[in-house]
Amino acid sequence: MQITVVSRPSVETSNAFYNTNREPLLPSPFTKLPLGHIQPKGWLKHQLDLMAEGMTGRLTELSIFLDAENGWFGGTAMGWEEQPYWFRGFHNLAVLTGNERLLAEANRWIDAVINSQDADGYFGARYHKRLEGANGQVCADLWPHMIMLDAVISHYEHSNDARVIPFLTRFFTFCRDLPDEMFLPLITNGGQEFGDWRPWWQRRRAGDFLPQIYWLYNHTGDAWLLDLAAKVFQRIDPAQDEWLDHHIVNFTQRFRYPGNFYAQSKAQWHLDQTEYWYQQHLITWGQQPRGIFGADENIRTGCVDPRQGFETCGMVEFAKSFYILGRVTGDTIWADRCEDVMLNHFPASGTPDLKGLHYLTASNQPQLDASELHEYQNKGRMVSYSPHDYRCCQHNVAMGWPYYAENLWQVSADNGLVAWLYAASTVTAKVGSGGEEVIVEASTDYPFRGHVTLTIAAASAATTFPLYLRVPGWCSDFKVVLNGEPVDLSGLEDLTGLFLRIEREWSSGDRVGIDMGMQISLTEWPRTGSVSVNRGPLTYSLRIGERWQQCGGTREWPEWEVLPTTPWNYGLVIDRENPEAALRVTRVAELIGEQPWTLEAAPIEITARGRRIPQWGLENETVEQLQPSPVKSDQPEEEITLIPLGCARLRIACFPTIGEGPQAWEWR
Repeated sequence: MQITVVSRPSVETSNAFYNTNREPLLPSPFTKLPLGHIQPKGWLKHQLDLMAEGMTGRLTELSIFLDAENGWFGGTAMGWEEQPYWFRGFHNLAVLTGNERLLAEANRWIDAVINSQDADGYFGARYHKRLEGANGQVCADLWPHMIMLDAVISHYEHSNDARVIPFLTRFFTFCRDLPDEMFLPLITNGGQEFGDWRPWWQRRRAGDFLPQIYWLYNHTGDAWLLDLAAKVFQRIDPAQDEWLDHHIVNFTQRFRYPGNFYAQSKAQWHLDQTEYWYQQHLITWGQQPRGIFGADENIRTGCVDPRQGFETCGMVEFAKSFYILGRVTGDTIWADRCEDVMLNHFPASGTPDLKGLHYLTASNQPQLDASELHEYQNKGRMVSYSPHDYRCCQHNVAMGWPYYAENLWQVSADNGLVAWLYAASTVTAKVGSGGEEVIVEASTDYPFRGHVTLTIAAASAATTFPLYLRVPGWCSDFKVVLNGEPVDLSGLEDLTGLFLRIEREWSSGDRVGIDMGMQISLTEWPRTGSVSVNRGPLTYSLRIGERWQQCGGTREWPEWEVLPTTPWNYGLVIDRENPEAALRVTRVAELIGEQPWTLEAAPIEITARGRRIPQWGLENETVEQLQPSPVKSDQPEEEITLIPLGCARLRIACFPTIGEGPQAWEWR
């Protein structure tokens, strides 16, 4: 047995059994397993089951964009982003749940998409094949195709449908042969002169073609595809100004494009540029926990407070970018960032039954009302829950949990298996020098507890392969037990943010136990001195009583606003040097429920001390901005309860701190 610590799997060889980068692309440290090879269990499986019977699984009954006349079925009607946004998640949800109703609908859509292809390779709505603007400019709008191809590729990986490779080859031939003035053309001023804003988006988001072109190249080896990828990269719009892009969803896609193209360019600065844009944006606009930033549609000067919302579309697009960059680089940081968003913010973007969602989620958001007065860029309803509104998010939310589930595990370049995101699941993969099939079951209550048990449930025979265990960036206490015996890690370097690689001959029945110590810590936000309370991969929010009140919709598909029933305007009484003196875990549920992401079912509670700040209230139905800490308060000290941020739909997660004396501030 060999046990080592590595920053990423070696790429001296390429995975022999799955579609991975071929020369001259850089080798892939990780390769995604085909859809269906990972089956989630526990709370994650239950999210998929809720989706199947909730808004996503029945969106054809609710969305005006999914009617039978939409252009994706070959007619002349428009078929833009809404349908493929929904379908790429819906298709994968159907496969992961095995729901026969969903599978039948998914197959109907796949057949319609493939059968819509013209002789020249174009597919989908005829409406977008040749658009003529009011100014005489002519172009093809290919943004919808970038989304739909995600579903087509997933379908192939699951089914090996022989139609798909020729279908993709014909379509990218169509792209290659388009006149330059029609292929991802420059459309100025948001499409105002053109007379339609929709074709303007494709140059901002053109990099979504890159992983699809590389995927096809890895199957066919057609060199012209790499020329097309370079052309696509060169046509992506440059940075908007000193900020890459002001628009939240554009940014969550665009920041990854240089890092994705790095696989072809091999220019380190491309990979560095992706990290530069990420850090620049988050340092300025991300003054709230776990990887979201203030952009309630667009970033705006001065709007950096944790009351600013983050669009649900941005969450799932951010996660998609993290999956792609994880495979390009092999770095654990992308898994950490994925967990930050998906385990802390995404659960609160929807109702507990997943029959509705809202547009904007913020870290400080003590009221979700149906008014149109909020201090957000977009007006209208933004935070009440609805299955009927929020056009883009209503559809794009579909890929959230399915994509998370199918990225729990990866296979490595050296024919190993990588535990990349921790959740209860079963994975089936070919490993080792001979491609032996192995099944591994993961049992865990992560992210609420730090224990994971991996059991080799089946193997054709004793099989030698490396197993990679990700050590999260928050974890400084990582322990491993193999078949009941502790693994001695004392001679190894600090594992935090790295992988523990265990290569040995594995047999059915082998068990690996992982313990990740979850310590309480504080994040201090430098703009105001506010603090957030963390434990393991989760940040914690004040427990605020909820009153759910129907504000529209129907009996079967209601709309909800959520109003507070308990005070929320607390500052923390805290010792920064010794936070655990005032913060302690007071409840850890023995059994984690199927739907833990609710106020009532929150599995973990942390008790803290706080004082009310009576002057801290609402402004236009939005929590007032934070003021500098420490803050004076003449209110009595109270015991307050914190719950995981993902369980809290009403939330205060960036707390002012309470102080006394001349250094403390009056709240004004």
